[in-house]
Amino acid sequence: MMHQWNIWQPDERQLQAITALSEQLDISLPAARMLVHHNILTAEQARTYIRPSLDELHDPFLMKDMDKAVARLDMAIRNHERIMVYGDYDVDGTTATALMYTFLQTLTDNLTYYIPERETEGYGISYQGVDTAQQDGCTLIIALDCGIKEHDKARYAAQRGISMIICDHHTPDDTIPQCDAVLNMKRADCPYPFKDLSGCGVGFKLVQAYAMTHQIDKERWIALLPYLAMSIVSDVVSMVDENRILTHFGLKQINSAPPVGIQAIIEVAKLQSKQISVHDLLFQFGPRINSSGRMRSGKEAVQLLIATDLQQARQLANNINDYNGERRQYEQQATQQALEMLAADPMNDSRHSTVIYSPGWHKGVVGIVASRLTENYYRPTIVLTSEDGETVSGSARSVSDFDIYSAIDSCRDLLTAFGGHLFAAGLSMPYNRLEEFKRRFEEYVAAHISPRQTVPVIDVEQEIELSDITNRFYQILRCIEPFGPGNPQPLFVTRNVINNRYTKRCGENGEHLHLDLTDRQVAISGIAFRQGDKALHIQNGNPVDVCYELNQETFRNVTSIKMMVKDIHL
Repeated sequence: MMHQWNIWQPDERQLQAITALSEQLDISLPAARMLVHHNILTAEQARTYIRPSLDELHDPFLMKDMDKAVARLDMAIRNHERIMVYGDYDVDGTTATALMYTFLQTLTDNLTYYIPERETEGYGISYQGVDTAQQDGCTLIIALDCGIKEHDKARYAAQRGISMIICDHHTPDDTIPQCDAVLNMKRADCPYPFKDLSGCGVGFKLVQAYAMTHQIDKERWIALLPYLAMSIVSDVVSMVDENRILTHFGLKQINSAPPVGIQAIIEVAKLQSKQISVHDLLFQFGPRINSSGRMRSGKEAVQLLIATDLQQARQLANNINDYNGERRQYEQQATQQALEMLAADPMNDSRHSTVIYSPGWHKGVVGIVASRLTENYYRPTIVLTSEDGETVSGSARSVSDFDIYSAIDSCRDLLTAFGGHLFAAGLSMPYNRLEEFKRRFEEYVAAHISPRQTVPVIDVEQEIELSDITNRFYQILRCIEPFGPGNPQPLFVTRNVINNRYTKRCGENGEHLHLDLTDRQVAISGIAFRQGDKALHIQNGNPVDVCYELNQETFRNVTSIKMMVKDIHL
């Protein structure tokens, strides 16, 4: 699908800042423009921005109910109560569980953790999980990355003498569950200044608050930041404010002294020879951790993350690596089937949304399939499956800034459960309501989506020449990391480049494109995923315009700057 390139145009004040920064920092105008685009307008701001500090983190006690949560946790530890750390089965939930469990292990040995099974229990706190807590003698559940809508489960736990602290970041209803403490900065009555923590991030604020209250050395929670960095990147929360600081120090810890389980992931992903980056967390770590919950059990991911024996961790890492390969096979098969189903539907092209169902798809890959279909058709998409033919469930993905959570919420009377964010959500319903849901969801999307939201747009920072891509330029780029929503990886456009020598198709089925391009003065190589069909055009000497980000690659001890091409205009 052809994307529209929206190239940033600085205003007069920004143009003046670009010129001033270039002179003050002795950097090129394109490098200075990159800083100004990230709202770094002065030399002093540049110096502060490139040196994040943990002292800039917000006071955790600004979060509503934090005092209650710390007091209840302290009482449980002092009274030797048995505590269950309860997480979700995705990256955010499993890293949150690992972070909390690892911290509490140093304070009590009366501890267990629980991850629900995706297939049988579904998302969130389950009655089975509460029953397990009761059978295990637990009197406190700390729920992480889930719980904000679990009114019934909170009451069910309380009736069995089990207290609950909820640490969640999902959008709450008008009322919140009745339990000992509900930590969620999105509560209407919560004054916490940063509203976009991950679920693991909310759990971390409880750890930070407890450590502050009991004068526990800061190094104890700094060692936990690798888990938090993984959650922030994989859950695609904004990379600003606290999240940028926490990810910066989490990556620093991963590259200097990673936990044993993370070291095993680095080995199985063959990343030992490089500095781990946000890109690695997103595309190497996240899919492997997720595959455990998707294909087997999220418990195994937690087992890996909290491991202290490297040999055991290596075995667990090999397991999740195998699950990831299995997940890719299921995903490719389901995506192909879904594309064929949509192509055969005569009404497909006239719709504003996609809601597609097949009972044969693996529940663990429907979210990825939804993302693939969104890329292909660029419209709000829901992919659903069923195990018993009676209940259907699945995942939703959105486009641009269209609020898919609100679209699903408009059909809540048809659903048995749903939850999520602006851009992604999960839901379930009885099979006999599926057709009505499709109709109403399509009506809502058609009435609320704007023409602007139906065109795939890539926001480009600037047009540059290949000669602008120097080592100095790349070092300036690295200074504004880590990248993510709100602090996007700079995307560049270079026009009228041609094949240098070695452009060719690559990948198992030739679906990707290895590029070797030149502007007739400077050459650079790179990769373009799922764009192998453009190989022949470029090999024949035709000029193209490319939109790309820049990364470094080390091969045989030689490090070079490479393109990661996002789009090609022929």
